Amino acid sequence: MKLFSEAAERNKLPILEILRTVFVDRSRVLEIGSGTGQHAVYFAPLLLHLKWQPTELPNNLSALRACCDENPVSNLAKPVGLNVDDEPWLIPAMDAVYTANTLHIVSWQQVCRMFTKVGNLLPAGGIFCSYGPFNRDGCYTSESNANFDAYLRASDPKSGLRDIGKLVLQAKANGLFLITDHAMPANNRLLVWRKLSRR
Repeated sequence: MKLFSEAAERNKLPILEILRTVFVDRSRVLEIGSGTGQHAVYFAPLLLHLKWQPTELPNNLSALRACCDENPVSNLAKPVGLNVDDEPWLIPAMDAVYTANTLHIVSWQQVCRMFTKVGNLLPAGGIFCSYGPFNRDGCYTSESNANFDAYLRASDPKSGLRDIGKLVLQAKANGLFLITDHAMPANNRLLVWRKLSRR
């Protein structure tokens, strides 16, 4: 059965409007946790100057591959398996990274590993975009986010909404600095980080 994410369908257009600007001078984008592939097959043909590389956990690749096979685009690369715990990442050079709704699913240790790996992968000037619900100053930004966080933690105590302040510190340790924080529909944010230097 073909997998479908209603959330990915709802948020793809507002995300695209920001990616058109922040990825305007990019050439190769790594998508971490492509899920059903709906974002990859939607963004790639509308951002033809980019080579879009979708990835997913090896055990979850079948749905992503099926989606990409049904929606072939010249600049959409064949999906590959990727886990934030992989050591090392066998990924070619990229000048941008994109991830949506992953930071609250993986553990905090894996969030830290993701920032380390992205910091190592990107060159100076590289861009990292992370989309999803976040806390601010240790507080929920909406009742719906509080309820969602409770749901996540009941399913997996290691998951949960991440605080932007803590992400800023983790990013800075890996040469990544928050340059824009975009308010998005349904109490989500799109955080744009730039790699300023090699560590």
